[in-house]
Amino acid sequence: EEGAATLRMKLTLEEGKVDPVAYRIKFVPHHRTGDWCIYPTYDYTHCLCDSIEDITHSLCTKEFQSRRSSYYWLCNALDIYCPVQWEYGRLNVNYTVVSKRKIAKLITEGIVEDWDDPRLFTLTALRRRGFPPEAINNFCAQMGVTGAQAHVDPSALEACVRDVLNVTAPRVLVVLEPLKVTITNFPHEAPVSISVPDFPNNPQKGSHNIWLSKELYIERTDFAEFPDKSYRRLTAAQPVGLRYAGVVIKVQEIIRNQNGEIVELKCVCENIESAEKPKAFVQWVSQPVPIEVRLYENLFKHKNPEDAAEVPGGFLSDCNPDSLRVVTSYGDASILTAKAYDKFQFERIGYFSVDPTSCEGHLVFNRTVTLKEDSEKHL
Repeated sequence: EEGAATLRMKLTLEEGKVDPVAYRIKFVPHHRTGDWCIYPTYDYTHCLCDSIEDITHSLCTKEFQSRRSSYYWLCNALDIYCPVQWEYGRLNVNYTVVSKRKIAKLITEGIVEDWDDPRLFTLTALRRRGFPPEAINNFCAQMGVTGAQAHVDPSALEACVRDVLNVTAPRVLVVLEPLKVTITNFPHEAPVSISVPDFPNNPQKGSHNIWLSKELYIERTDFAEFPDKSYRRLTAAQPVGLRYAGVVIKVQEIIRNQNGEIVELKCVCENIESAEKPKAFVQWVSQPVPIEVRLYENLFKHKNPEDAAEVPGGFLSDCNPDSLRVVTSYGDASILTAKAYDKFQFERIGYFSVDPTSCEGHLVFNRTVTLKEDSEKHL
């Protein structure tokens, strides 16, 4: 039976330590021989594999410090090259788990998709979510290496991501929850093409074209039927500007479905040069491309899901049921040629990356990070 017998290494260790186990019984099929049940332990294989592979320094977190004596003893007993084991403090990220065993449990329980699920903090997950390698390197350089355990909020890493994407991710127009707008006095017989800069603060870096027609879509939250006094976007009495279009629109009629829900706004437009300056400009799309957008939040509700005092029911009981929300959205035509891992800023929304599961006719975008909190953003 498993655990019924072990083979130990007989060595002299510090007081209170027992001889480490070299081999144990484990009923798991061997990847080569198939039917096998005697396997070496970490203590036996770690130093030998490092020596065989000519590793100079074996870098471990602090919990492996107690294994250092057996690591050196076995290499010296066999008279083989002995690498240096060096320990450092573990970097813990709040609102997640980084233990491979616990991540495996999340996968088997169906809470996350796989090791590259964008809600995790594995390197493959961060890549799929759209975190640039240089942002991760910058974050690690800022944190430094220390012997003490460190806890850091995800916002610290996200700040490094924004710094990189701000200068590398082209801007596009997307509405997450579309609301149809029909311009009743549209001044052109056919849709017109508008040149939009990829980086508004640096137009020399390129541009792309989008279409403006009498039918377009704005963000549903950019219209309020009963606004409070601080609301600055579109209302029945308050016009709003359309970014890059050079026009201001004003509500003429509100169209509802049989349930009383607003499904369309009939508006009139006026050239920006002759209209009164609007209090706000909003993003919009015309002749849009349907896309799937995945919006991610923290995987756990508490800062330290592994802390029994904070989460008595265990980390699995702390999973956030709203950590993933999927919406069908509209984007401008410039994203049609986007490839897996391409990164964009959806103006006024956040940074997004093309998911590798995307295929022709079905683009999927993962939210990498939101934009910085800005008092103007919610107006």
